[in-house]
Amino acid sequence: MEIHGYCDDRFGALREEFERNFTERGDVGASFAATVEGEMVVDIWGGHRNESRSLPWEENSIVNVFSTTKTMTALCALMLIDSGELEVEEKVSNYWPEYAQNGKENTLVRHFMGHTAGLPGFGEPLTLDQYYDWDSVIHVLERQEPWYEPGTICAYHALTQGYLVGELIRRISGLSLGSFFRERVARRVEADFHIGLDPVEFDRTAEILDGGPMEMPDGVEIPDFYQGRVDGTPELSQAVWNSAGWRQAESPAANGHGNARGVVRAQTAVANGGSAFGVTLMSQKTIDRIFNDQGEIAGVGTPHGIGYGLGIGIGGPEAWGAPEGTKGCFWGGAGGSSITLDHSHRACFSYVMNQMSNDLLGDVRARSLGMGFYEGLKAL
Repeated sequence: MEIHGYCDDRFGALREEFERNFTERGDVGASFAATVEGEMVVDIWGGHRNESRSLPWEENSIVNVFSTTKTMTALCALMLIDSGELEVEEKVSNYWPEYAQNGKENTLVRHFMGHTAGLPGFGEPLTLDQYYDWDSVIHVLERQEPWYEPGTICAYHALTQGYLVGELIRRISGLSLGSFFRERVARRVEADFHIGLDPVEFDRTAEILDGGPMEMPDGVEIPDFYQGRVDGTPELSQAVWNSAGWRQAESPAANGHGNARGVVRAQTAVANGGSAFGVTLMSQKTIDRIFNDQGEIAGVGTPHGIGYGLGIGIGGPEAWGAPEGTKGCFWGGAGGSSITLDHSHRACFSYVMNQMSNDLLGDVRARSLGMGFYEGLKAL
């Protein structure tokens, strides 16, 4: 198995695990990247970007990373918080008056960012065409009643969160979430990451390969607040994820496209005091607010017990073998992509792949790479 790119000699164990992901763990195409103190120490890739394995995964190959996209949406919101244009304790209606309907009048900004807004689903069925149309989704969310009192339950807003936070960003900046990210983050730090993919990028975009249905833990019960509710998400599949409509739409919770290098270049500043690659995105004071605990996510009937902060999960590094007490935050996407931000060691690393896994809480591929990273970090 040929692995391409740069890997600091001290991360040899990580590189070996990356290769094993292909030879032993079913990877088809993937990339991994890491920075320490704002410097790239690993940037590797390998495999193929299509199911028939006729197209190689190349240096600039990109792919849908699903919910890892949420960290980009959070980054945009944190930048507006840092500039004083968005305040987490303000009512959403101060920025988005039409949202104050049917019991949502007192919803706060932090409820959007912390998955406590009470709209984990859309509340009515959406077609794919509606889902791809920003205004259609926003009007649906405006007229819904919350499934529970906002702020009282932390339930994963798997798709709705991107539209909720994205509309706040649009109301404040006048830019769509995808445009805001492109102009104020991606171009500045040279991050090859896209929320709303231009068709000119399709030829280098890897196919998403379905890993089968998620395996739910035994004994899981649907929470009471889901009873009688309509999730409304249109049927999604490998064909949809690889379609032009999905790629071009701006769905800021789920359809960002990039590679590990792009994810890391966008997020390194968050683990590095707010600055990276010669660009300052925010202050350390705002970064510290990420760790304002918003609750433990209940998921969609899945008791995975992940603590959530202001826009991103709290914790992460110790699960990969980091020293006890390491301060960090993280998130991941359906199928296995992940991003870890280690604030104690000013490190950032990401794994991105096209072969999805059906393990709901991540799989051995990402875990092995995280552990390999910390083995190398001890040598620095």
